[in-house]
Amino acid sequence: MDKIETLEKEIEKIKERNKKVEADKAWETSWTRRIFIAITTYLLVVVFLTSIGIEKPLLTAIIPAVAYLISTTSLGIIKSWWLKKEKNNF
Repeated sequence: MDKIETLEKEIEKIKERNKKVEADKAWETSWTRRIFIAITTYLLVVVFLTSIGIEKPLLTAIIPAVAYLISTTSLGIIKSWWLKKEKNNF
């Protein structure tokens, strides 16, 4: 196998890896993931609050779920600000 064929295979491996990385990043930032985590958080907190006898666990459990969604939404804004700031340091 000559060098060009070897390089072409390496480039294809890199392209495949990049597609996987892009898909992973898309999942990490997707609203589907965020909503799923918020719903799961809500349900787990409802179970916990019910088990310890808190009044209105269905209402109270909304707080951590909504806090999670707010934090993930605001992180994009903070990340953009931070990247601009850090870009000037490089």
